Amino acid sequence: MSQELLTTLVWMYYRVAVVFYVLVPLGLLVWAWAQRARAILTLLSIYWQVSSLLMITVYLLIGALPIGFPVSLLAQVLLPTCLWFWVDINEEIAERPGLLARVTSIWRWIVTWAASLGAVAMLPFLRCGFLSSTALVADAQCRVWLEAPWGYRELFHRNVPATDLGFWGVVGLAVYGLALAYFLLVRLAKQGRTALSP
Repeated sequence: MSQELLTTLVWMYYRVAVVFYVLVPLGLLVWAWAQRARAILTLLSIYWQVSSLLMITVYLLIGALPIGFPVSLLAQVLLPTCLWFWVDINEEIAERPGLLARVTSIWRWIVTWAASLGAVAMLPFLRCGFLSSTALVADAQCRVWLEAPWGYRELFHRNVPATDLGFWGVVGLAVYGLALAYFLLVRLAKQGRTALSP
């Protein structure tokens, strides 16, 4: 694959991610809140908790930390998982009449396909996760994945050193890892695939 085509595809993926991983769920959150749609609000709450790993990935990549590549793959595996895992939420959304439930279902399928394709696309670049930070930046194909996070830094953290932002990415990853471990070892055993409290 040519470098130009790779750059185009990576930037297209980042744009799709901003629309369907951030903007659309924000709109759905406001809509669900206005309609008091408890199941959809719970689903979106879980989604935002899980998708915070994407933001952590951005900060890891701003710092050119190679661990950002496997973390990005993990985030894209967890996104569709969290959207379809909950039996009670799936049933309530399927039974709920109206446009909100239909739009939520369409959005879940779009995220599922986008994240699945993103995960498959990341597989050839997992090798970037085993390079040093210097080699990562020097490698043209790996560097393409860093350009959008660097652009984000220019917009929101222009005067903050990239190493500091990378450090906060590592801190976020550690906290996320602890929360995920707690969920897998404690909460999942107690509540199973039921998300809505009685």
